[in-house]
Amino acid sequence: MPILTTSSLDGSVLEIVLDRPKANTIDATTSRELSQIFDSFNRDTTHRVAIFTAAGEKFFSAGWDLNAANEGEAFDSDYGVGGFGGFPELPNRNKPIIAAVNGMAVGGGFEIAMAADFIVAADHAQFFLPETRVGVLPDAGTIRLPRLLPRQLANEIIFGGRRLSAAEAESWGIVNRVVPIAELMTSARQLAADICLSAPLSVAAVLELNRTLEHADILDAMHAMRKNSAYRKAVDSQDALEGPASFAEKRPPKWQGK
Repeated sequence: MPILTTSSLDGSVLEIVLDRPKANTIDATTSRELSQIFDSFNRDTTHRVAIFTAAGEKFFSAGWDLNAANEGEAFDSDYGVGGFGGFPELPNRNKPIIAAVNGMAVGGGFEIAMAADFIVAADHAQFFLPETRVGVLPDAGTIRLPRLLPRQLANEIIFGGRRLSAAEAESWGIVNRVVPIAELMTSARQLAADICLSAPLSVAAVLELNRTLEHADILDAMHAMRKNSAYRKAVDSQDALEGPASFAEKRPPKWQGK
């Protein structure tokens, strides 16, 4: 099976493991399968967070399967509702995803990691975009990377061949945590546990507001935020009352997601 799924943290965390030797590349069929998994995750009422990682220690993912491309798979194939990799273009995603990068994140593999809400990386991981060297371009990387890094550095990675080490990526704020490979999933699960302490409606509202207002003018964004349905649902919820009550009563909150 190229994709394995398990649950952890008493069923609150969905763990998805890509296992396609030798480099965990992704063809259209695999991407559509990932899309189905992430779409179901987004809709279910059990899981709060997903951790996406890969098998082995060499590659997180080398991106698009060039063997499939050589056999005729189009660059702009149907990759499923979530786009290439299963979740980067998933509509109305309201739950956070952690990329646990276990090795080299190359091309589309780097683009998938960038689309996650958090990145935990093994200390030997590397991040790079070689697409222009094989006659295509990093479509999502061309959009996402200059929003995460200074333009000149992003350009050096996109068409100058530069590779980022895990430590460099952490120093630029792309990666949240860098740990030895043996501690990768433990660190990702701890981050997921920390996220699960937050109210689910609040998390969903933040994700939607980030997605829709990231590049808006500050005042326009503030006005739009206060009219946003996810924002109103969170601030008018029972959980919004439970938070202050649990603080005053010196007990852990009991989130209901409503």
